[in-house]
Amino acid sequence: MNDKQPNHDETNSTLIKVKDLKKYFPITRGIIIQRQVGAVQAVDGITFDIHRGETLGMVGESGCGKTTAGRTILQLYRPTAGEVIFDGTDLTTLKGESLRRMRRRIQMIFQDPFASLNPRMTISRIIGEPLRAHKLASGKERVKRVQELLHTVRLNPRFINRYPHEFSGGQRQRIGIARALASDPEFIVCDEPISALDVSIQAQVVNLLEDLQDELGLTYLFIAHDLSMVRHICTRVAVMYLGHFVELAAKDELYERPLHPYTTALLSAVPVPDPVVERKRKRIILKGDPPNPIDPPSGCRFHTRCPIVTDVCSQELPEWRDVGGGHFVACHEV
Repeated sequence: MNDKQPNHDETNSTLIKVKDLKKYFPITRGIIIQRQVGAVQAVDGITFDIHRGETLGMVGESGCGKTTAGRTILQLYRPTAGEVIFDGTDLTTLKGESLRRMRRRIQMIFQDPFASLNPRMTISRIIGEPLRAHKLASGKERVKRVQELLHTVRLNPRFINRYPHEFSGGQRQRIGIARALASDPEFIVCDEPISALDVSIQAQVVNLLEDLQDELGLTYLFIAHDLSMVRHICTRVAVMYLGHFVELAAKDELYERPLHPYTTALLSAVPVPDPVVERKRKRIILKGDPPNPIDPPSGCRFHTRCPIVTDVCSQELPEWRDVGGGHFVACHEV
């Protein structure tokens, strides 16, 4: 297991500050004259920091807004409200050339390694595209840099003239990682980078990401469903539910002392490799389905499924607060 923690300097050096970030997708009706009749509240006011050199995990059910949050932080989706301060600069205020220059330092590894690679382009062109776009290398120098990147992600440099369909899923994901590394970024959003891969390949890709972090000093936001893998690779973990963060803490603190009932329910589903302990564990089954993000419930978003719900839960949104030691939670009953 990876028990690496950032050193004291890294812990006190915040690379990214996200403040009350919101992303709503408008719902419109009409053919000629369209009018907005509602909005999907995909991300609804999240606040957190990411420290230099750490891996922050983001977990939650499908549709809770994890991927939207990652893409909004990178400004692939422009936020509805809030701030994303990267190394002292608010990305939400940047446009045009200034935003393009900043994109050199922030990159993304996508979930589906086949859909995110252009099937008409060779590996040389795919990985070399950031080098061309940011004018970092050209000609033979670009080819040499692409070969170096392939070697970095443990692929044969002689593969540069092949196409994506000639590679396995794990190899395609390594190509996606090489493309993300091409512009020498400082921060990478890993959007479920192993969920589309065979179990036997997942560990190889995760180990590669860890090695690259050590070698290049990278900072990750790691979005995933696999809670066991998140505990292995991440420094801290944030739990998301219906566009809101409900808990954030150091990985061991969160897994051993979860405070929010939703976090407790999620962790109860993680298998324990000890049959004696597994038989004694109580699985928490949440009632109902997640509410519709178009019309979320009032108060705490989780109150419609919460096993410890009280009257105040349906009336007031719980405060996002630090209960000690950097352990944040949003719950009236904690």
